[in-house]
Amino acid sequence: MESFLPLIIQLVSGAAGGNVAGALMKNASLGTLGNSIAGILGGGIGGQLLGMVGMAGSGGMDLGGILGSVAGGGVGGGVVMAVIGLIKKAMAK
Repeated sequence: MESFLPLIIQLVSGAAGGNVAGALMKNASLGTLGNSIAGILGGGIGGQLLGMVGMAGSGGMDLGGILGSVAGGGVGGGVVMAVIGLIKKAMAK
């Protein structure tokens, strides 16, 4: 279970990051469910990318690993939600 904990943290923080980005960018928001789904996707991708370069979730679940997973997931979730929201907005025109 400990090996899945960083991924779970990244997915949850990605969902939160997607919803925060949706709240900040009301014109590109996908709604709560859409923001959450895009955030979960981005959280998983962002967290795994940071993990590959050794910044998130590498070395166990010490404080640095947890904070890295939260940061990677949150930022990744926000970025993916923003990109998808802006693409959706551009296609609607």
